[in-house]
Amino acid sequence: MDAGMSSPEKQDKDNLVGINKKQLGVCGWILFSLSFLLMIITFPISIWMCLKIIKEYERAVVFRLGRIQADKAKGPGLILVLPCIDVFVKVDLRTVTCNIPPQEILTRDSVTTQVDGVVYYRIYSAVSAVANVNDIHQATFLLAQTTLRNVLGTQTLSQILAGREEIAHSIQTLLDDATELWGIRVARVEIKDVRIPVQLQRSMAAEAEATREARARVLAAEGEMNASKSLKSASMVLAESPIALQLRYLQTLTTVATEKNSTIVFPLPMNILEGIGGISYDNNHKKVNDRA
Repeated sequence: MDAGMSSPEKQDKDNLVGINKKQLGVCGWILFSLSFLLMIITFPISIWMCLKIIKEYERAVVFRLGRIQADKAKGPGLILVLPCIDVFVKVDLRTVTCNIPPQEILTRDSVTTQVDGVVYYRIYSAVSAVANVNDIHQATFLLAQTTLRNVLGTQTLSQILAGREEIAHSIQTLLDDATELWGIRVARVEIKDVRIPVQLQRSMAAEAEATREARARVLAAEGEMNASKSLKSASMVLAESPIALQLRYLQTLTTVATEKNSTIVFPLPMNILEGIGGISYDNNHKKVNDRA
């Protein structure tokens, strides 16, 4: 990739990450020799001042006469820092948690909300983090706030409530692209809470309740329709076989009797009742004729 890059672009890239390929020069080498000589003269006292311990999760960016010594940070372990000409900066490579305070946002459908979140990021290039930005954590914090407001300002309230994961992934992608030159890799972005006004909460609750009631009525009507169809089918089956109706009566009596009820209602077929009513009417008519 660097082979196809022109020299000005390559120089700009080196200056961007704070690396200067120039040599120390004559004065630089003289100062380097004097510093090394001073370390030898004051040995072994100077060894305690020149040897630095870098922890496993840290890296050291060494500046020699104001220039970064190498394009890669040193560590972990022991590093040698020459007196008077070397200055080093420690960089922590562990994951950092950045809490975004509640941001007042006006959504695309003109609803005022307060949204807070959290960003997890880590430094993968200590040289870029030291050379390209003054305060890496403050810059990332402010950029996360601005990106959160910009992204959520283009969404409606329903989209924010329903698509938190997609919005968080979009914010993560934007932050990762913006902080790549700073040597930062954004690991995860989460939206913690979305706060809406109380009046809007009541309106949304009333709307949801009305929707549930309408859905319940539709389900009840569908149940009644299905029940009527089943009863119609059952009546057609019973009409084809009259004895089946008698068996159904007996089964109903068995079910009622098992519940230990004191009163049992015994259903009779309508044709039997009509027959009994017809016999009573004939007897009464004969008695009237005999008396006459």
